[in-house]
Amino acid sequence: MIEKLNQLDIHVFLWLNGRYTPWLDPIMIWITERNSWFPLYALLIGWLIYQYRKQAIGYILTIIFSVALADQIASSIFKPLVHRLRPCHELALQTFIHPVMECGGQYGFVSSHASTTFALAASLWFMLGKQHPWLRLGFLWAAIVSYSRIYVAAHYPLDVLAGTGVGVLSAAICVLILRTIQARSGRGRFV
Repeated sequence: MIEKLNQLDIHVFLWLNGRYTPWLDPIMIWITERNSWFPLYALLIGWLIYQYRKQAIGYILTIIFSVALADQIASSIFKPLVHRLRPCHELALQTFIHPVMECGGQYGFVSSHASTTFALAASLWFMLGKQHPWLRLGFLWAAIVSYSRIYVAAHYPLDVLAGTGVGVLSAAICVLILRTIQARSGRGRFV
């Protein structure tokens, strides 16, 4: 069963990675680079502070803890435990893949990019989605960043899907902790 799932994952990866076009390569490299998104993070922090003043501290810390938790679960637990090679490190796939940048670390399960971007998107949605329905666009952003990891041959689809789950779960845990702290301090639930 696991072998069939692995073969299906490789097959889907090869199909997705094979849908490249040269003009899209630099765009996907930009999307997949973590530093590309620092202006977005700065805007997000500024918006939270402007919109929520003192409450912003709790929201920002919840996002930071959520992203950090997702990253640690992906990088410090799953990758060393599972030891699944990234597709760009898999010798049998080298002639079939389209890598567009350096491969990165040896192991890829689960995707840290997927876990951290979905942790950020889910944290915002869980905390503020009722007041700001446009925050659902964060999930589209996280999906595009996650897809870029398949495009650049750094991850299989299941690496990304598992990373998505880790990110959403991390966000749910951290938001639950924030709600518990707010309830105990008498501040009530989110506005």
